[in-house]
Amino acid sequence: MKRELNSRDDIHFLINTFYGKVRDDEMLGPIFNSIVENWPAHLERLTDFWESSLLLSGSYSGNPVHAHREADRQVDNSINMEHFGRWLHLWFSTIDEHFSGKNAEMAKNRARNMSTHMFLRIYESRPKT
Repeated sequence: MKRELNSRDDIHFLINTFYGKVRDDEMLGPIFNSIVENWPAHLERLTDFWESSLLLSGSYSGNPVHAHREADRQVDNSINMEHFGRWLHLWFSTIDEHFSGKNAEMAKNRARNMSTHMFLRIYESRPKT
């Protein structure tokens, strides 16, 4: 039976399960594994982010746009919409495997909106050629 996405423990489980898939993914793994130096700390930060987003906890402070722009720079400005599409596919499938309810749907909708916004912010920050 699927559970609701209603607590930090639920979000922690989602983040750890999802990023386990990301780390093993042929397309995304090489990017994430070359950039993230401390996975436990990164997963806690992402748990804070999604807890703030879904449960309005206020536990996250940071600048995701800056972080993603820097990640793109570290991989020679090679992140594209296919990467975001693959990320969304893994995110949706992980949620659908384990969760149901309002917050699960909200997590999918927010991720879809963020992926578009993030890619546009990355693209506009790239050096003009």
